[in-house]
Amino acid sequence: MLTAEECRGLAALYPREDVFRSRVIMQRHAFGRGEYQYFRYPLPRAVEGLRQAIYPHLAPIANGWRDRLSEDGRFPSSLGAYLDECHKAGQQRPTPLMLKYETGDYNCLHQDLYGDLVFPLQLTVLLSAPGEEFTGGEFLLVEQRPRVQSRGEVVPLRQGEAVIFPVHHRPVQGMRGHYRVTMRHGVSRLRSGQRYTLGIIFHDAA
Repeated sequence: MLTAEECRGLAALYPREDVFRSRVIMQRHAFGRGEYQYFRYPLPRAVEGLRQAIYPHLAPIANGWRDRLSEDGRFPSSLGAYLDECHKAGQQRPTPLMLKYETGDYNCLHQDLYGDLVFPLQLTVLLSAPGEEFTGGEFLLVEQRPRVQSRGEVVPLRQGEAVIFPVHHRPVQGMRGHYRVTMRHGVSRLRSGQRYTLGIIFHDAA
């Protein structure tokens, strides 16, 4: 998704207060250890470009999920139209964010919701080089299946690669049609170094 130079350029934005609207220290809220910051509008060009370019490819998938789960409504074909819906519903704060982890940091399993309107897919881009800038810190995805034990996956990423994953649930085919399976994501403990990640969420926050 991004070149090494683009990754370094984005990670270099982290200390700039003018780029971000708020900062969260994870351990203060029992979210894990580490920190992250939400971008303010206008978003940096690279972040805005990714958000605008990827949304039209995900909207048909999101609408297909709604069909399978017999949910009402359709997601618009453009991000601008969808964000208009968010803003009219009182969700006006930008949600793309950058996360920073250092040795011993981790992110507990969670979901990124932020309001009544939720686009069901999001993505994370790894900005740091595994094995060179950090070790550990693997992206985790856990599926909480009904009446059985949860199933986890480690998604290996190289610098500049992205993982697209469900925000809160996904449809799964069962004996009597599709049903919802709850999904959560997180990051395992960083063993050494420093790890930066770009998160792109398509719904804005209340």
